[in-house]
Amino acid sequence: MDELTPLSPEGPSAEAKQWAMLTHLAAFAAFLIPFGNIIGPLLVWQLKKDLGPFVEYNGKEAVNFQITVAIAAVVCFILIFALVGALLLPVLGLVWLVFTIIAGVKANDGVAYRYPMTIRFIK
Repeated sequence: MDELTPLSPEGPSAEAKQWAMLTHLAAFAAFLIPFGNIIGPLLVWQLKKDLGPFVEYNGKEAVNFQITVAIAAVVCFILIFALVGALLLPVLGLVWLVFTIIAGVKANDGVAYRYPMTIRFIK
């Protein structure tokens, strides 16, 4: 799906935009609980996906991105022993923060955002 293409001609409702945004921003639960970056978006998506295709699409995107970031974090942690991971882990954290915020803002604007470099586990 193109980053600028809405899912329906009339666009999503205000409620759908709000919940789509929250599917992305729920990843910040990682600051409170372990694996909160995956659990938060997964929970919001599962509870609110019936609001329409916009919320469902954004929920899948958010969960896929968070799983991809978690896998990349594990790889970076392992690479710490080769000293490369110590450089990559902060970069990954910054990329995670920036892309999550961008996706939340785009969802609130009614844009179906697609994260770059994400493995699509959930289709």
